[in-house]
Amino acid sequence: MSSISNADYLCNHGDTICEIRVYEQEVIVVPTLLLLSFLVTLVFILLLHFCPERVDRIRPQAIRSKTRRVLHGIDAPAGINVLEHESIALDMPSSYSTFHPPNTYNRPEPDPGPAKALRASFTPVVQPRELPRQRLPESFNLVTPLPDAFAMRSDSNVSLCRARMENRNVVLRVLNDSADATERHSFLGFASFLAQLGPHPFLPELLGVVSLRAPLVTVVEELENRDLLSFLWRCREESVDPPCEMTERRIFTMAQQVASALEFLHSKDLLHGNIRAHSVLVSKSFTAKLWGLHGVYTRKNQGPTRREDASMKKWQAPEILARRPAGPSSDVWSFGVMLYEMATLGDVPFAEISVSELLQFHQRGKSLKKPAHCSSTLYSLIKGCCQWKDMDRPTLAEVTRKLTSGEKSASDKVLKVPAPINMEQYLQEAGFGENHSYTVF
Repeated sequence: MSSISNADYLCNHGDTICEIRVYEQEVIVVPTLLLLSFLVTLVFILLLHFCPERVDRIRPQAIRSKTRRVLHGIDAPAGINVLEHESIALDMPSSYSTFHPPNTYNRPEPDPGPAKALRASFTPVVQPRELPRQRLPESFNLVTPLPDAFAMRSDSNVSLCRARMENRNVVLRVLNDSADATERHSFLGFASFLAQLGPHPFLPELLGVVSLRAPLVTVVEELENRDLLSFLWRCREESVDPPCEMTERRIFTMAQQVASALEFLHSKDLLHGNIRAHSVLVSKSFTAKLWGLHGVYTRKNQGPTRREDASMKKWQAPEILARRPAGPSSDVWSFGVMLYEMATLGDVPFAEISVSELLQFHQRGKSLKKPAHCSSTLYSLIKGCCQWKDMDRPTLAEVTRKLTSGEKSASDKVLKVPAPINMEQYLQEAGFGENHSYTVF
């Protein structure tokens, strides 16, 4: 029986409600389903256009992985600088409170023993909050490459760029497209490690991470005066812009800031292992912030590594040169050498001693020469930090007290050095051989 005859049979002529009930599927159900399908499609298109990151999160994992493999930089052709002339938007809260690290370091751990101090393995447990990224130039723009000399470089697979984000200067640590899976894991693990450390006024502020698309990016605040070593060298020059002046009072102030950051690391059972002027960044207002943290992460994650790097030995404590276990006092030794760098505006420590003779030099009880125009208070602290026996060196708390006391009576006279740095001579005296790469400077 046809639908028409069925309607005629069930309904009286002119009974509209009865006819709608008979044709309910054709009149109501099918149009409603079509309308819902249209609305779902429209919402998905709007999400693709305005919130691509949200769509990326709700896609199946297999589809997402497949999409990642075909991305090159920021949708850039191969061979093009992935950030050149590009604009990126990072949606950030006004407080920049991007990370919420748990109190993972507050849990007591068993005593590892004297030979294994500060060597606990590390597995990243904090996932930094993802920063959505679109092509909106008003949020994140003016991306330009930083020179190779910038001291935040940690390895050859990371490119550095300067950018603006919400009227603030930032530095982008961008993982190169050529990085393999292990390097990508290490890059994101380092960001997670920084998130675990938590904020500290004298550590560079970590603002966020972009991890859902290539290239992987970590966003860190920019410190306009770059690394302390470059800052000291500029202080040797006349009429530099911006002005660069170092006084003994400023040495005590900046050293207190570095000591505070170092004490913060030690409170978390972490050794820095590379304290020197090149590992400190300086802000526009001359605030010193300790960097060089990638080595800290590597040792925490992989355990101590014996890296025979001649360019670090002039700053290393005797026990490290003798291949004995390092401790917090090893960082105190390097801190004293950094004070010498500051007092001399960037001279090489132990310049007259070759790397191969350095351990014997220390063993004979020799010490750093007193720099010109260096007060007895500052020189006494340098010598105290660089004692042969680690038990004879002051603790960081004692160093901080001496720095605070010395700052009160320190001179405000601007330090002057007659000649600029001779780079070739510096590299030779610092222990760089012909086979070493000099691009870090």
